[in-house]
Amino acid sequence: MIETLREFFLQFGTLGLLLWTVIKILVITLPVIVSVAFYTLAERKVIGWMHVRHGPAFVGAIIPGLRLGVIQPFADVFKMLFKELVVPSSAHGFLYRLAPILALAPAFAAWAVVPFEDGLVLSNVNAGLLYLLAMTSMGVYGIILAGWASNSKYAFLGAMRSAAQVVSYEIAMGFALVGVIVAAGSLNLTEIVNAQRGEAGLFGWFWLPLLPVFLVYFISGVAETNRAPFDVAEGESEIVAGFHVEYSGSAFAVFFLAEYANMILISILTTILFMGGWLSPFPASVPVLCQDSIVWLLAKAAFFAFSFLWFRATFPRYRYDQIMRLGWKVFIPITIVWILAVAFMVHFGWLGLGGTGTPS
Repeated sequence: MIETLREFFLQFGTLGLLLWTVIKILVITLPVIVSVAFYTLAERKVIGWMHVRHGPAFVGAIIPGLRLGVIQPFADVFKMLFKELVVPSSAHGFLYRLAPILALAPAFAAWAVVPFEDGLVLSNVNAGLLYLLAMTSMGVYGIILAGWASNSKYAFLGAMRSAAQVVSYEIAMGFALVGVIVAAGSLNLTEIVNAQRGEAGLFGWFWLPLLPVFLVYFISGVAETNRAPFDVAEGESEIVAGFHVEYSGSAFAVFFLAEYANMILISILTTILFMGGWLSPFPASVPVLCQDSIVWLLAKAAFFAFSFLWFRATFPRYRYDQIMRLGWKVFIPITIVWILAVAFMVHFGWLGLGGTGTPS
């Protein structure tokens, strides 16, 4: 079906190729945007349930068949779009408007190399992991520009806190990815998933031999997205909202769209790198449930996305010195040591492609 559509558009030459590329981009970005909208609703409902209180329950209740506030995300969107975007008189106008775009664009550009199933990917490039590192690292520029261009000491302090935190945990995430590269022998995300394919099912994935690295990667992802308990960007001792304190309306909404899009991206990447991606957790001896599918990818990613909400409802906020110590003195040494351990396992044939013992 996909190949037929592709051939249909390619027969129109350059214009057809352009249209086909735009269609593929929309097929990925539109579901991500809708997922972000309902992820915010899920967060409010889940945390309400954990705190034994009601989440959104009324918006849409008068419409037959719509209850429990299911259209609350649309109400939030309309509220943000119709609120006035107030630009501080002393702010740098161009950079002030550019900052939200720099925060959002990398969060969506990273999806270009994310495979949802074998062959179902926008761009199956061999250096996909390097591209992901480049894209996810660029988000920090939006944070720094937002704080500096606002020309506010509180926004600037919040930006510096957030940028230092993001850069620190980006290093730990990068080292964690080195462990995956050594184990899989490839930078291609599809090949990384296929390297976890084997008869053992769940126990043949990278989460087991790379368990410390797996935990470091996901926790660093929580910290990199400025989520609780690492949400020091808000600067509550200053009674302000951090680097985006001077933003309102749609520009304010874009920052949170980027944050939630990054949370979903981290959930998907954790699934692909460590939890077998679209591979079934059941061994081949269970023929009914061992079929690989995008459904498994989404189900695993949903668990990690739920974990973001779980952490926020459970853990108190860490002090800034505790966050920096965890990143520099705990996570980075753990990943370096485990990279060496993985290299030994691959060298001696204990870890390899598909669990066969042959280094990939």
